[in-house]
Amino acid sequence: MVWALLILSIALFAVLAMRRAPLWQWVVATLLIGALTRISTDNGLWLMTDVLGWVFALLPAAILGLLSLVPIRKAVLSGPAYGLVKSILPRVSRTEQEALDAGTVGWDAELFSGRPDWSKLLGVRKPTLSTEEQAFLDGPCEKVCAMIDDWDTRNNRADMSPAVWTYLKEQGFLGMLIGREHGGLGFSAQAQSQVVSKIASRSIAAGITVMVPNSLGPGELLEKYGTEEQKKKYLTRLAKGQEVPCFALTGPHAGSDAAGMRDVGVVCYDMYEGKKTLGVKLSWDKRYITLAPVATLLGLAFHLHDPDHLLGEVDNIGITLALVPAKHKGVKIGRRHYPARSAFMNGPTQGRNVFIPMDFLIGGTEYAGQGWRMLMECLATGRAISLPAIGTVSIKHALRVTSAYARIRRQFGIPVGLMEGVAEPLSRMVRFAYTYEASRGLTASMVDEGQRPSVLSALLKYRTTEAMRLAFNDAMDIHGGRAVQDGPTNYLFSGYMTTPVAITVEGANILTRTLITFAQGALRAHPYLYAEISAAQNKDRKAGIAAFDTAFAGHVSFMLRNMVGSFLHAVSFGAFASTPVDHEMARWYKQLSRYSQSFALCGDWTVAFLGGDLKRKQRLSGRMADILSDLYLLSSVLRRYEDDGRLAEDRPVVEAVARDLCYSLEQSFAAVFANFPNFALRNLMRVLVFPLGRHAKPASDRETYRLARSVMVPGAFRDRLTKGTYVSMDPKDPTGVLEDALLKVTGAAEIETKFVRAIKKGVVERRLDRDAISDAVEAGVLTEAEAATLRLADQATDRVIKVDDFDFDELGSKQLRREPAAIDAAAE
Repeated sequence: MVWALLILSIALFAVLAMRRAPLWQWVVATLLIGALTRISTDNGLWLMTDVLGWVFALLPAAILGLLSLVPIRKAVLSGPAYGLVKSILPRVSRTEQEALDAGTVGWDAELFSGRPDWSKLLGVRKPTLSTEEQAFLDGPCEKVCAMIDDWDTRNNRADMSPAVWTYLKEQGFLGMLIGREHGGLGFSAQAQSQVVSKIASRSIAAGITVMVPNSLGPGELLEKYGTEEQKKKYLTRLAKGQEVPCFALTGPHAGSDAAGMRDVGVVCYDMYEGKKTLGVKLSWDKRYITLAPVATLLGLAFHLHDPDHLLGEVDNIGITLALVPAKHKGVKIGRRHYPARSAFMNGPTQGRNVFIPMDFLIGGTEYAGQGWRMLMECLATGRAISLPAIGTVSIKHALRVTSAYARIRRQFGIPVGLMEGVAEPLSRMVRFAYTYEASRGLTASMVDEGQRPSVLSALLKYRTTEAMRLAFNDAMDIHGGRAVQDGPTNYLFSGYMTTPVAITVEGANILTRTLITFAQGALRAHPYLYAEISAAQNKDRKAGIAAFDTAFAGHVSFMLRNMVGSFLHAVSFGAFASTPVDHEMARWYKQLSRYSQSFALCGDWTVAFLGGDLKRKQRLSGRMADILSDLYLLSSVLRRYEDDGRLAEDRPVVEAVARDLCYSLEQSFAAVFANFPNFALRNLMRVLVFPLGRHAKPASDRETYRLARSVMVPGAFRDRLTKGTYVSMDPKDPTGVLEDALLKVTGAAEIETKFVRAIKKGVVERRLDRDAISDAVEAGVLTEAEAATLRLADQATDRVIKVDDFDFDELGSKQLRREPAAIDAAAE
C-alpha cells in the first residue's frame, strides 16, 4: 500500500507539474494523498482516533491552501522572495533596458520556454524573392560581380575600380533598404541578404561596401526616425548614390562597450549661417568607421548634455544621433585604416567643438537622448542581414572551390578528396554550408515579417563568422601550397585574410558569445525573469510586490514543469516529446524539444542562482549561449528540409548535422554541470537532464565520407549547397578555370582510371621528358579519342594547380611605406 501511494503521489504531482496546474489543484491533490496516507496507516480505525495524525497528514494541503490566498502568500512568500530577488538579480541599466526593448522575441522565446510551439517555427514565411528582386540578383548583381577583379581591388588600387563604384551607385546597391517612394529599391531583408552574399562571394571588400549603407547606416535611421525635412533632403540622394554614408559609433575607448563612448555634445547657442542658432557643440574621436574615407554624410553617436537647460530640465540627456555633412566646418576625416589588408574603405574621424544646428539631430530634438534605442533597433535587424550573409556565403564559396580542387588535384594516384584525412574537413564544410544557409534564410525571413530578432541575430553573427573561420582554414589546408601563394589566381586568400574583420565587427565574437547572447536572451526571452526584475526595480514597493507575486507564481510552476519534463524526456530519450511532423525527421524534432526542455531548466537555474554574477561568470554564460545557438541551428536545418521539399538527396546531410548538433548540445550541458559553482544544483541538474548518462554521438566517419564524395562531382546537390555564390564560367577567371576543369576531369574519370591502372602496372610511365598519354595509346591502353579527352583534362588540371609568381621588384613597388616623420607624428 505504501509503494502504491508513493507511485500514485509521484504520478499525480508529475501530471500537475507538466500541466502547470493552478495552486488549488495542488491543494486538492495534496489533500487526497494526505487522506489516503492517513487511512492506509490506521488499519481502518481512522474515524477521529488520532487527531494529531490527521493534522500531520493534512498539513501540506493546509499550507498550500493558505498560500492560495493572495494576501497571505504576499506576506509569507512573495514579499520575502521579492526582497531576495531585489538583492541578487542584476539591475538593468538604462542602456541595457533600451537594448532589451529594441528587439523582439519569437522562436528564441519558444526555446527558452522548454515547450516550443512548432507553429512559430514552421509558420515563418519561406525564404523567397519577388520577381523584381530575383531579376536584380540575376541581372545587375551578376554583372557587377563579373566587373570586379579582387586582386586588382586589394593590391593595385586598394579600392574598387571607378567603374564598379559608379555601377553600384547608379543601380541602387547602396539604397536597397530605402523605400521606393524615396527612389530606393525597397528590397526585402531576404533580397538584401542575398545581394550582399553574392557580391561578397566575389569580393568581401565589395560585399562590405554594399552591406554597410544597408545595415547600420543613416539610411535606415532616417527612414525610421528622421524628420520629414531630413527624409526629403537626404533619402533620395542616398538611394541614388549621390551621398555616400557612414556611421561613426566605435572610438578608441569605446569598442564593444559602445555605450561607454567619451564623445560629447553640449547644447548651446552659436552662429550658424550668419544667425544665432540653438544647436550642439560636438567633440568626437571615432575610428574603424567603414566608408568614412569616402563618405559625404557622417552619422554620429554621442552623449548629449544640456547644462543650461535649453531643451528641458535634464542635464544629461543621453546618447543622441546626428547627421553631419563631411564638408561641414570642423569635421575631420582621417587617413585610411587597412583592416587585414582588405580594400574596403575604413578610417577615423574627429572633431573638436564643432557646432551643428538642432536640425542635424536625427529626428530632431524629439529624439534627443533616444540614440541608443534607435541604434539597437537598427542593429537588431541589420545584424540579422549583414554579417550572417557574408559569413554564410564565405562558407559556400570555400566549399564550391574546395570541392572542385579536391577532385581535380591528385596525389598518390587518387583525387586528394578521396583520402579520409581530406574528406573530414571537406565534409565539415558540407555540413556548415547547409546549416548556415538554413539559419541565414530563416532569420532574414523573420525580419521580413517585422521581427527584430536581437538575440538570434547576435548568436547567428558569432556562429556564422566562427564557422567562416573554420571553413577557410579547412579550405586552405586542403589546397595546401596552392592557397598560400597569393596572386591574381588565388580565390581563397582574400577571404582568409578578411575573416578576422568579420569576427571583430558589429560586436566582437568573444563578448557576443560570453556576455550578450545568453544574458540578454534570458532577460528578454525568459517567460518570467524580466517581469520579476522589472517588479523588483519598481519604486512603488506595493505595486512591485503585486507584480512580482504574479510573475513569481508563474515562475514556480514553470520551474516544477521543467524539472519533471527534463527528467521524463531524459529517461524516455525524448520518445514522448512533441513533434509537428510524422516523417523521417520526427525523431530530431523530438530531440530538439527534449533539449529545449533541458535548456529551460538549466537556463532558469543559472540565472536564478548566479543573479548579478552572471556577467562575471562569462564562461558559463558562453556555454549556455552555445546551447541556445545549437538549438536554433537545429531548428533552422529542420525547417530548411521542409522548405526544400524533403529532398531525399539532402537527407544524409540533415541527419549528419542533427547528430553533430545533438552531440554538441550534450557536451555543452556537461561542461555547464562540471563548472557550475553550486555543488547541489549542478548534481541535481545532471540527474534531471542525464539520469541515464549521455548517449548522443556525432555523425560517423562513414556518413561524413559519403558527404565529401557526393560534393566532389558536378550536379544538383553541389549547386544547391553553394547556391547564391557567384559562379563564373569564364575560362580566364580563376573560379571559371576550376569549374571548367571539374567538368573535364569528371568527364574523363573512366578513361583516367584505365590510364592510372596502366601506370601502376608499369605499362606506361609519367615523366617530364615523355608524353605518357601517347605511350598509353601506343600500348593499346587508350584510343586516340580517349587520349584527346584525357589531354584536355590534364591541361585543365595544370591550369588549376598553377600558382602565381612575380618579378623581384613587382611586389616591392606595391609595399606600403610610411616615412619615419609620419610615424613619429602618429606616435605623438
